[in-house]
Order: sequence, then structure tokens, then C-alpha cells
Amino acid sequence: MEKKMKVVDIIKRCREVYEDIEFNYVRKWIDERSGAKAIGYLPIYMPREIVYAAGMLPVGIMGAGDMLEIIKGDSYYQSYICHIPRSSVEMALDGKLDCLSGMVFPSICDVVRNLSGVWKLLFPENEKYSWYLDLPQNFDPNIGGKFYQVVLKEFISDLETLSGKTIEVNDLNHSISLYNQNRRYFRELCKIRAEKPWLVPLGEYYLLNRAGSVMDVEEHNELLSDYIGGIKSLKRKPLDNIRVVLLGCFCEQPPLGLVKTIEMAGCYVVWDDFVIGNRFIESDIDASTDDPIKAISDGFLFGSTFSSSKYEINELGINKPKSELLVEIIRNVGVDGVILTGPSFCDPILLDHPGYMDAFDKENIPYITFQYSEDMAQYQVIDEEVGTFSDSIRLWR
Repeated sequence: MEKKMKVVDIIKRCREVYEDIEFNYVRKWIDERSGAKAIGYLPIYMPREIVYAAGMLPVGIMGAGDMLEIIKGDSYYQSYICHIPRSSVEMALDGKLDCLSGMVFPSICDVVRNLSGVWKLLFPENEKYSWYLDLPQNFDPNIGGKFYQVVLKEFISDLETLSGKTIEVNDLNHSISLYNQNRRYFRELCKIRAEKPWLVPLGEYYLLNRAGSVMDVEEHNELLSDYIGGIKSLKRKPLDNIRVVLLGCFCEQPPLGLVKTIEMAGCYVVWDDFVIGNRFIESDIDASTDDPIKAISDGFLFGSTFSSSKYEINELGINKPKSELLVEIIRNVGVDGVILTGPSFCDPILLDHPGYMDAFDKENIPYITFQYSEDMAQYQVIDEEVGTFSDSIRLWR
């Protein structure tokens, strides 16, 4: 029987991957496999199952946080947009992303759409593959579904050319089953956090998420399995923290120091959207079908979570505001308040803020708001704001 990793060793491993902006994990993965390649992708969602079925490693590019000084990247972008495109360009120009054979840019916002164009200027098609992933905004399977299947077939054709491998139905079904397992582990982990958040410190949960966007899914599944089994034997005691929902971290990620600050300021985060692409699909995708492309499309249409970058409808096809979906989550999970955040200048989340705040006011749900950037290094102001928020709820509610 294979020996299971200890929790402390798992988190150490995940932190090494998180802090490695040279992507040595990816380089080693490629070197160990003849003819292997890696494909990078920007947040939020990308059908990683297809990349993995092609024998390639899907690698989430989440910026370099506070570990890289941005110089060249600033020359490509205005000062009044979010930080992640500048950070991504800086890493690329520094050669940190040379291990990638291509990049995928999901349709998140105008900034990422623009970044896909800048990328093609920096790295022409004959140097690196580049693809803009148009995700459906119409959720009718006969309209948005068929559109998305055409997009996925085009993507598969490109990857077959790039990898020199034909992607068979069995390859896709096997890959889907691996990512289904990964998402099941995350659902179990989120359930534990909702019930006993002191067992899974927010910093550990965040590092597990971040590592999952880089690591081979099979290795990450083993880490998640060992972690879930390991925490149950730890004698971690609950603190007098309030329970909160944290919303707004779906694309550009906050630095680890800020994540830890929120919990140390007296908040147990029992629902969040950190690295939401890792668990964007909330239910299993059919992994035993003759048409896995349709299964992946259906997974997005009918099984994906809500996000500021995604148009929302309910199961009846009727428009449903994201604020209603969030209030339902708040009621189901049971929280004391909401931390509504987002990267500076992030149009998708900032456009959603008024609707969320209006819903919170109507439902008498306490909340606070603040903005961050991936490279911020001072957390005192946020620590004081969050600490005051948690203290006020404990004292008067």
C-alpha cells in the first residue's frame, strides 16, 4: 500500500508550485515525457479535459503576484486596468513561459480579449499557438450548445496538429473522468470548510487551489485525497471567527498574504470563488459517452457555477440575477456576512457590485467591500477593516 503524504508535506509541495514562477514543475513534466507539451491558459474556465486528452499539460497562468517586478509589461497596458495582463506579459518576455507551446485566452472581459491580440503580436503563430476561447452566452443547447461544440471541435483539431496525436473518444472520456474526480475532491473539501472551517485553514485551501491549476491532474488528485484523509486526524480547534462568503477572486488572484490576513482578522471563509476554474463545473460530466464533446458542452451549459464573466439563467431558461444566486448560497451555507472584493479596475465584478449590495441591503446581510491587486504587499488597512467587520458582528449580531 502506497504511503500517504502528511498534510504538512502536501502544503509544502503546493507552496513550492505556487511560488515557482519559472514553472520548473512544468519543465520537469515535459522532460519526463517524450514529445510532451504544455498549454497555458488565462483564468477563469478552460476545458482542461481536452488539453490533457491530447497528452499535454494544461497550465493556469495566474500572474506572478508580488514575486516579480513589472517593468516591460507596464509598457503594453494602461495604468487603469487590472494587473494580471501586465504580469503575464512580463513573465512571457522574461522567458518564464518558454515551456509553454501555446496559450488559451477564455472570453472573460475586454482586457483578456485585448491580451490575446497583444500575445499574437509578441509571439506569432509560427512561434507559439494562440487561441481565443469564445464561450457561449446563449444557454439553449440548440444554439449556444451547438456553437460551443463547433468551437471545441476546432480546438481539438488545433491540438491534434500541435501534438501530432489524434484525440480519440476514449482519450477524452478518460480525461473527463480524471477531472470529474478532481472536482469531486474539491466539492468534498468545500463541504468540510462549510461545516468545520477550522480543519482547513484558508491559506492551505488556497494553495491547494493554486497548485491544481499547474499540476498534473492525477498527481493533484492524490494530494487532495491524502489531504482530505489527513486533516480528519489533526486536532485543530475552532476559533471565535465569524462565517463569511468571499466573492470577487475569480480571475486575478489575491496574494497569499492577503488570503491569510482575512482569516487571521477573524473570518472563516465558508464559500469563495478562488481559482474558480478548477471547480467551475459543479457536477460530473458524462465520461462514458460516444460524444464527449457534447458532454463537455452540456457540462458548461447546465453544470457550471455563476461568475461575473458569465451570463446567468436558471434551469427553466429564465433570466436570474447573480445576486439572487448568491443570496441562495448565503442562506444555504449559513453565514454572518459577506466580503465583496475584486481586483482594482476589474469591470466584470465592479459592474456586479451594485446589484449584490442592493440584494444584501434588502436581505439585511452585513457586508464590506475592498479592492486588491495581485502584487500588493501591505495588508494593514484591510486587516483593520476586516477585523472591525468581524468584531462588530460578534458583538452586536
